[in-house]
Amino acid sequence: MEHRAQPALTRWAPLGFTVAFAALILMRAGTAPVDLVRYAAYVCLAVVLPGTLVYRALRRRPHTLVEDLAIGAAVGLALEIAAWAAFSVLDLRGIVWLWPALVAIPFAAVPRLRRHWRVRGYTPVPVGWSWAVAGVVCFFTTYLAMVFLDRNPILPPSENTRQYLDLAYQLSLAGEAKHNFPVDLPQVAGEPLYYHWFAYGHMAMTSLVGHIDLPVVALRLAIPALCAAAIVLTAVVGWRVSGRPYVGAVAAALFFVVGEFNFTHPVTIPFGTQVTFVIWHGMSMIYSWVLLIAVIAPLADIIGRRNGRVSDMGRGAFVVAALLLFASSGAKASSLPVVALALAATAVVLLVANRRIPWGVVLAGLITGAAQLFATAVLYRFQTYGVQLGPLQGLKPYWADPLGSPELVVVAAVWVAFGLNMLLRTAGIIPLVWVERARLGPVQWFLLAGAVAGPAIYLLFSQPSSGNQYFIRAGFTFGILLSAWGYVLVFERARLSYRAKLALGVGTVAFAAVLVWAQLTYAKSPPAGESLSPLEPMLRWALLLGVVCVVAGLVWWVAGLRWPSLRGRGAVVALTAVLVAGAPGLVMDEYKSVQSPNGGAYANVPLPKSRVDAARWVRDHSSPDDVIATNVHCLGYWGNLCDARSFWLSAYAERSVLVEGWAFAPRHAVTGVAPFWDPGKLSLNDQAFTAPTPAGLQELRNRYGVRWLIVDRTVGAESPLLATLSDRRYDNGRLAVYQLR
Repeated sequence: MEHRAQPALTRWAPLGFTVAFAALILMRAGTAPVDLVRYAAYVCLAVVLPGTLVYRALRRRPHTLVEDLAIGAAVGLALEIAAWAAFSVLDLRGIVWLWPALVAIPFAAVPRLRRHWRVRGYTPVPVGWSWAVAGVVCFFTTYLAMVFLDRNPILPPSENTRQYLDLAYQLSLAGEAKHNFPVDLPQVAGEPLYYHWFAYGHMAMTSLVGHIDLPVVALRLAIPALCAAAIVLTAVVGWRVSGRPYVGAVAAALFFVVGEFNFTHPVTIPFGTQVTFVIWHGMSMIYSWVLLIAVIAPLADIIGRRNGRVSDMGRGAFVVAALLLFASSGAKASSLPVVALALAATAVVLLVANRRIPWGVVLAGLITGAAQLFATAVLYRFQTYGVQLGPLQGLKPYWADPLGSPELVVVAAVWVAFGLNMLLRTAGIIPLVWVERARLGPVQWFLLAGAVAGPAIYLLFSQPSSGNQYFIRAGFTFGILLSAWGYVLVFERARLSYRAKLALGVGTVAFAAVLVWAQLTYAKSPPAGESLSPLEPMLRWALLLGVVCVVAGLVWWVAGLRWPSLRGRGAVVALTAVLVAGAPGLVMDEYKSVQSPNGGAYANVPLPKSRVDAARWVRDHSSPDDVIATNVHCLGYWGNLCDARSFWLSAYAERSVLVEGWAFAPRHAVTGVAPFWDPGKLSLNDQAFTAPTPAGLQELRNRYGVRWLIVDRTVGAESPLLATLSDRRYDNGRLAVYQLR
């Protein structure tokens, strides 16, 4: 389908509006305009520019400018991590800002590459598509403002400030990546970190090259920008794989506007969540989604996308896929297993259907396997973080019956609740498979395999902290694209007039508004306990809505007898209602957060201003190689065990701490709350504050590299001897900083 070129002002208006809207949201949340300008310059010149040039050199023919920039941004993230590693190994972090020149100079000097600076022959982008994508970005940015930006200040303004627990941990990893290679656990100096930490390398590079304070990057800039990139990539990739622009727009809306079907008040996440809460509480999720969504595009070309509406990438698709797959390997451990299973299933289908080996798919699978081997051996050092066979970990608690076997009806109800809660937005797959039947194309098989692989791994494996949820989130990227594809096919078959399309749009918005109102007004908090009862509100509302839909369907059928124009159009109305049934999800999460303004609605902990002031003083007056010791380790106690989730010092000082909080150490991934594994080291650390001796302080300095001691007197006052054996350099009453001689 051809799209007529529009005037420049019309074409660029959606982008201009979205950028202005996001800038206003960020400035309202306390972001300095100069930081916005620096961040925009960094993203454009050090991520998008080199990535786009490389992508243009690899793909055969151009499709749209927005595709070049979106996939180019993902390629730029992959190149950024490689540059960070190379400059770190060579100890050249001071000039790491030069790395984009390693791409730009060859593209300016080599005649064959010079043509990629300015490309012609782009397909015009429908203005409706642009505004739809812009609307999704603006909606989700507003959501982030209400649940994240407005709840967690860049720096705490008072002693009563609270912050979501994991944000300080993420900030500490970014600080570690900013100054050290390889990355260790900053809360326990010298403890290796076998973890997916590439997202924090991105934050570190943003701070280093953009000269932006790291808390501003972590708590304001990186997450909204990555979310916007994921939204645009979803729209771009949906268009590319299907050949239909609005498949991408619908997929973006289903992904980032419609939430999980829940109908509890306040919103709960019984089986986890796809987007609600998880986007900002763990930055690695959205960072990995950017790379995972992007890699679907070259893999679709390799598999054999034959829609004839979008030009193919050519052999460069293998290189693009390799860059993105290796970047994904350290972005999230859950991404590559889903991709690998999707490729394997697709290869089997194509082998059976065509009776020949699909060598392109096999090669893509080998590249994926190599990336997974790299991650397993080099990044994770064969650590599994407690992932093991454990079928139905997320479902069994809801039908657990200590007195005997669960009733079949209860088990069935839990399965229904799981499908409604986590998979309802992928319902568009059903009509697509039904309509296409045996005519599914290779890419559709690939997306279907990925959509199934994610939930299958989630249901087959277990992890002590329910980390197997991330597999279903990886598979969701495949399922949402295929669901949107199915919806657009149903929509096209309905052949609606302009007035009918307008009525469908208005009706959809009205239906979503009614659902939001109903949940705000009538939904109640679910009962506590690990049984079917927490799922009952969801099941009751699903039954009620199901009855309403059946009645509405009968009325529609009867009305169709009198007004023939309604015939053949009920399917698109019904599917629309099903797909937007989770519309209250994100809105309810916003409402929940508004009710908890200080720190937000989830697991927030105290973050006093005095602690952060002391930590940042140490950052400004110490060397990145200095190690700190502190007397703060515990948030509280579980019986006699320390809840060792204290991360504030390593986060805001950007320094390694001898022993801060050890709960997130890889060696504790299975055991959870446990004593520190080196009691002698911990005792030496604590005695420096309670009973310091010249020999003990000398051992800290010479053996462990400790240069600074930070004492929080609300945890325990330091011994008077400490001031005679070291130099007190900072004191704000609650905290004091001592420098070892």
